[in-house]
Amino acid sequence: MATRLKGTNQDLGRPYNRRIVLEAVRLHGPISRAEIARLVALSPQTIGNIIREFEEIGLLTARRETPKRPGQPAIELAIDPDGGFAVGLQLMHDRLRGLLLDLTGAVRDQTQTALSAATPDTALPAMAAMVARLRAAAPGRVLGVGLAMPGPFDVEAMSFVGPTTLAGWVGVPVEDRLQALTGLPAFVGGDAPAAALSEAMFGLGRSLRDVFYIHFGFGLGGGLVVDGQVHQGAWGNAGEFGHMPIVPGGRACSCGNEGCLETYVSVHALRTALAEAGVALDPADPAAADHPAVDAWIEAAVPPLRRAVCAIENLLDPACVVLGGEMPEPILHRLVERLEPLLPSVSRRSDRSHPRLALSAIGADNALVGAAVLAISGLLSPRSGLLFAEAEPAPPPTHGKSAIATETRA
Repeated sequence: MATRLKGTNQDLGRPYNRRIVLEAVRLHGPISRAEIARLVALSPQTIGNIIREFEEIGLLTARRETPKRPGQPAIELAIDPDGGFAVGLQLMHDRLRGLLLDLTGAVRDQTQTALSAATPDTALPAMAAMVARLRAAAPGRVLGVGLAMPGPFDVEAMSFVGPTTLAGWVGVPVEDRLQALTGLPAFVGGDAPAAALSEAMFGLGRSLRDVFYIHFGFGLGGGLVVDGQVHQGAWGNAGEFGHMPIVPGGRACSCGNEGCLETYVSVHALRTALAEAGVALDPADPAAADHPAVDAWIEAAVPPLRRAVCAIENLLDPACVVLGGEMPEPILHRLVERLEPLLPSVSRRSDRSHPRLALSAIGADNALVGAAVLAISGLLSPRSGLLFAEAEPAPPPTHGKSAIATETRA
């Protein structure tokens, strides 16, 4: 079903109108002007002016469609893959990953480098070198750089505390440092909401506009996608799924609670379980999924995760719960299979056209793709903008720093 994005013909709505026209082309292109007008409810003149602007700056390409009947063929519009690029970085405990993404979501280049430590002194110079390498590979302009790293942000006694986060980053102005090192607009987000953003724009979120995404990083996070947009929360930390106390009187968590989900269900939890069992096994080993110790961990992880999924469904009523991230795919497949049957919830419906659970359409690169999407989502999203920001600045935020897309300007 086509997504409708209603515009406004008032002059004050010009920035918004530009973005919804671009969003309509991204979601439904190649698309004619007439079809855009039907979707966004703008006048032909307004649409024509906006499209002309986009063609002049190279964001759209136009082609004549093959006529189905005698007469002048309509011109169809699509996003120009070479119209702009973004660099995405993902900082992990032992390495830095990077990619170059075009506006259609295609990965043009990808790289990674091992880190002796994921501290600012080590990681920031590696980021500068990686951005320079990927920027040189871009066949067109680079809009910005996005960085995904474990959250939450700006939360006392939780940010950069504990084994599933990165030490040494408290008080570091990451956006400022990243912009100074690269000369590009910089965006920083949590790895889980960034991954949810990539799923919303280029994964299952293109067809399912309301989903909850569960991200298996070293810890466990999540992201609520509502009408194609990631819900950020009052302070930008919505989706800290792993810190739901799900087991009464359970394991102590670094956040100060007991029984938090990520102490049972995460890559870190799996590695801890293997170490406690005396098993020297890398979960990334292709044979790991069939090992009895991994099987035992899956059996222990299923009950708390099953309860958490039920809580999410009853609280948020998503069209689907999507799972993805760095958990090795064979193990993640087995975990999802063992979750069935799911507990009864409002999502148990006889008229469903898609399953309650699904694996990410993007997979293990979700957070990395999401990092690049942080830098282009303002351009493609109707709710915030990058392309026209210098001419028409957005109002300052009314709350604290956003963890999903904090932009730094030169």
